[in-house]
Amino acid sequence: MGIKEIINHPNATLVDVRTPGEFMGGHVANSINIPLNEVPDRVEEFQKMSKPIVVCCLSGGRSGQAAAFLTANGVAEVYNGGGWMEVNACVMI
Repeated sequence: MGIKEIINHPNATLVDVRTPGEFMGGHVANSINIPLNEVPDRVEEFQKMSKPIVVCCLSGGRSGQAAAFLTANGVAEVYNGGGWMEVNACVMI
């Protein structure tokens, strides 16, 4: 399954790891904002999320860090969606 199919999975959770200010400037509809610096303290919350989880940011760097950290800490089905605009372009309405 490719990232486009994962993003559009009926149970997918989209998480934007940018700062709240960046998130307010534009984001994927129905995504939630958990800034990268809060990810380590919220692993349990991620474990309870509907899977798959797609993380995004501005360019894919921070979301890559978040995805790697979450996977290393036992969170299943976490994918780096890359930049939020690319994720947004994949969302099927």
